[in-house]
Amino acid sequence: MLIAPNTSRAERIDCEVAMRLASGRCQQGDFFIADIFGASPKDDIASMEYPLFALKAGDKRVRTYERNGNTVAVMPGSCGCATIHDKDLWIYCISQLMEARNRGRVIAPTVRFTAYDFLIATGRGASGRAYERMEDMLRRLKGTVVETNIETNGQRERRGFGLIDSWRVVEKSPVDDRMVAVEVDLPRWLFRSVDAGKVLTLSDDYWGLRKALDRRIYELARKHCGSQSRWRVSMTVLHQKSGSMASLRRFRFDVKALAESGGLPDYLMAFDVERDVVTIYAIGPKGRRAEACDIQAGRPHATLTAHKKVVARKPRRQL
Repeated sequence: MLIAPNTSRAERIDCEVAMRLASGRCQQGDFFIADIFGASPKDDIASMEYPLFALKAGDKRVRTYERNGNTVAVMPGSCGCATIHDKDLWIYCISQLMEARNRGRVIAPTVRFTAYDFLIATGRGASGRAYERMEDMLRRLKGTVVETNIETNGQRERRGFGLIDSWRVVEKSPVDDRMVAVEVDLPRWLFRSVDAGKVLTLSDDYWGLRKALDRRIYELARKHCGSQSRWRVSMTVLHQKSGSMASLRRFRFDVKALAESGGLPDYLMAFDVERDVVTIYAIGPKGRRAEACDIQAGRPHATLTAHKKVVARKPRRQL
């Protein structure tokens, strides 16, 4: 890793810590060093199905969800429930673990990384406030307790767990005492799922989705539509799956606005007012054919604005 001459002292410290972590990779077998630049964002399939993460900051309500024999109860800690933006830590760790696994490296449920790398990779910036928010995020992830019987990698068990088992600051900056190197212990069921390759790659544009509901709708679209041409779901079921605590009326308004904007990466949305149904089309030939068939059948289609946004969206540079 080369350090640019104009790098600030704080950023230089982060880079030096990253190099130290990388140099110790071969000597440490009890934890995994997250040191892969540009790993594609990936998410765990099981957690994408269920609303484990709150959509509203400061939410201290107990949330319950039951569907197809699976039950989930999410209980907040003293700092409130972990939010879907806090889930970025999961996605970052999963992305690093999967990339390393694909390269033949040994992975472990304990992940060590530099705070700076995480903040930059997830589009948070590296201001002092960003570091403070990261510490709050770790507290919420540790404090939130989930009780569930979700099956992962062929195993079903009734258990409770924190969204991370523990976290610790491995190294602090001598300049301003902020965290530099951090270590987190992922839940064992999550690590089993990752180790079994039960993950899906997300769009690089996922990090740019600022609204919590938009992130959750994208997550559900990626899980249920996947490589298929479309996913059709009633507004009531989508409301339940999203974990939104807003009224169905407000939820319907927000989903309609998202559909009209075309702001969902990789997908187009069509809102059927009469049937109270949302159809999500994969962007590409199969999705276009499915949308054309729906138009011929008299169903609503994605808005012209949404289609124009897809055309205007420039492909991101591949790293």
